[in-house]
Amino acid sequence: MKKIIDISMELSRETAVWPGDTLFQYEVAWDIEESGSVNVGKIESSTHMGTHIDAPFHYDQKGKKVDELSLDRYISKAVVVDCQGKENIAADDILPYITDPDIRSVLIKTNFWKDRKQFPQTIPVMDKNVPGIMAEKNINLVGVDLPSVDSIDSKELKNHLELHRHDIWILEGIELKDVSEGVYELIALPLKIAGADGSPVRAVLREV
Repeated sequence: MKKIIDISMELSRETAVWPGDTLFQYEVAWDIEESGSVNVGKIESSTHMGTHIDAPFHYDQKGKKVDELSLDRYISKAVVVDCQGKENIAADDILPYITDPDIRSVLIKTNFWKDRKQFPQTIPVMDKNVPGIMAEKNINLVGVDLPSVDSIDSKELKNHLELHRHDIWILEGIELKDVSEGVYELIALPLKIAGADGSPVRAVLREV
């Protein structure tokens, strides 16, 4: 059996969220004593909690919502690209890894966001020409081990919009610290939430 590597963040009250966003909460709302047979929990969460996908509706009022997205994008051959130590991620940092024409997803490893209980004040970002160059290589999904593909203080969301222009979907908050560069199968399925702008995912890599 091929090894499965979990690249998802743990969700708890201590998990960092975007400043001002909804903290994750889980509690047993109906316990065995009360129900007589089962524990039943309830959760409260942002749609952009932990490891999550952005639906185009998140940054485009006319964009597709989570329940309108094809799941094909979230099961693909993916390459993990080691960009540790770089403040700006250039196309030249990524292109050498895209040698297999069947690769559809690029997962960028920066190992910058080490403490997932603290929200970072700054993060590395990709250069503005990277989405177009990835699109030329038939990449249709990019994942980052960061809370965003844009800088923390960005209001223009240039990378979100440039990725959208090239029909490249976004996966954020993955955990790659223990993952070696190379090619894997990515599985990162969003919940089928009607009308949603994003969704937490359980993202895994499977060795190929």
